[in-house]
Amino acid sequence: MIRKQDRRLRVGVLGCGPIAQFAHLESCVKASNADLYAICDAAPDLLARMGATYEPEKMYGDYDAMLADPQLEAVIVATSDAYHVPMSIKALEAGKHVLCEKPIGVSVEEGQKLADAVKRSGKVLQVGHMKRFDPALEAARDFVRDEMGEILALKAWYCDSTHRYTNTDAIQPLPVTSKLARKPTGNPKADLRQYFMLAHGSHLVDTARFLCGEIVAVRARLNEKFGAYCWFVETEFANGALGHLDLTVAVRMDWHEGFQLYGENGSVIAKTFNPWYFRASEVDIFHEKDATSRKPLGADGHFFRRQLEGLADTVLDGAPMRGADVEDGIASIRAMVAIARSVETGQRVEIAAATGAV
Repeated sequence: MIRKQDRRLRVGVLGCGPIAQFAHLESCVKASNADLYAICDAAPDLLARMGATYEPEKMYGDYDAMLADPQLEAVIVATSDAYHVPMSIKALEAGKHVLCEKPIGVSVEEGQKLADAVKRSGKVLQVGHMKRFDPALEAARDFVRDEMGEILALKAWYCDSTHRYTNTDAIQPLPVTSKLARKPTGNPKADLRQYFMLAHGSHLVDTARFLCGEIVAVRARLNEKFGAYCWFVETEFANGALGHLDLTVAVRMDWHEGFQLYGENGSVIAKTFNPWYFRASEVDIFHEKDATSRKPLGADGHFFRRQLEGLADTVLDGAPMRGADVEDGIASIRAMVAIARSVETGQRVEIAAATGAV
């Protein structure tokens, strides 16, 4: 049962494509402290279909017109990656708060341009790293922060599956599409190294940072065989912990994602599911002091709704941001750029030195 608070954030969703249909439109409807105030899409047929389904107060075929609406308070940028930065900057300059899909950009310079716009605007921008709102991963992070003591090492993996679409097609409704949909120039999947790193590596890097803090350097290797890509990334954290990140697209098995974390006062083992199952991770938190394990259920696995509620808490009540901010977004881009440069050179690359595009 949806229980709405009296004061709710009035949200507009830019883009009515698959990510909006599968995640953001429903999140606005279900959120306790936000409403789907407006939707915007350049394709009139898609706009009409989504309007009839989700019944926002306003519908716009022009983004500038939506941003000019004084009642609109925040925008979810649910577009192709190429539009994330320019559309977010437009919203900020119009005085709106922003939830921008990840990654926030494809280059360090693009991310910094967005950070400058956030600072000028004084508005809140949250990056859509929704795994930070997996309640089981939040429990793991709390243990790391409050009880684990020094961190020794992290092993984390994100392995997309050749069977992922068989699995997700069975549970998701068919997305509504339009021949009039606006698409970026060029094919985003033309460079699969870049595409897979941006789409999947951004999750892996942000989860590592969420658990262990800042990454200061990486050394990476890439193996490409039979259409599969496997990155092994040796990672150094600012707190002295070591890391090993495994990004593989795609494994010939089921979806395989999770991590092992070793610390002074305990350890954590996690299994994370395909996000479209809306199922919290299975996490085993081991406490060395009494040799017991705790396994939080994390019954509410709607990460996308929870991240919107987190943004609304920050905007409406001044609560500390629980999600990723623009600096977290830039740090993810820097790490991905450093991984790409390390693959090219075979050398250790410091994150602070990373510039350019993934």
